[in-house]
Amino acid sequence: QVQLVESGGGLVQAGGSLRLFCAASGGTFSTRAMGWFRQSPGKEREFVASISRSGALTHYGDSVKGRFTISRDNASATVHLEMTNLEPGDTAVYYCARGRRTLAASQEGDYDLWGQGTQVTVSS
Repeated sequence: QVQLVESGGGLVQAGGSLRLFCAASGGTFSTRAMGWFRQSPGKEREFVASISRSGALTHYGDSVKGRFTISRDNASATVHLEMTNLEPGDTAVYYCARGRRTLAASQEGDYDLWGQGTQVTVSS
């Protein structure tokens, strides 16, 4: 059974950095786009970043452009999210997701498998 497991979340001060990891096991990874979403209490899930199958194409949500970087390693079936200059507004549960196709996408419906999430808390 395919699984996505996130790690790397935690508590950090504003202006700090964190690196999130997503490990895929048991199924298709290298042929699909991958993405990160986040959700804060009382808010809808928000698109953060996505990356194409090969890693050549990336796409970011407006609120994280210039601060977050998504990357992937198909050999190890992992996706990473490097987050810098973190703000209290970045506080959320971050979810890794597997795309239905090879190209990066920003809608939840474009993804067919989700991890359980990892908490990121940014203090002011």
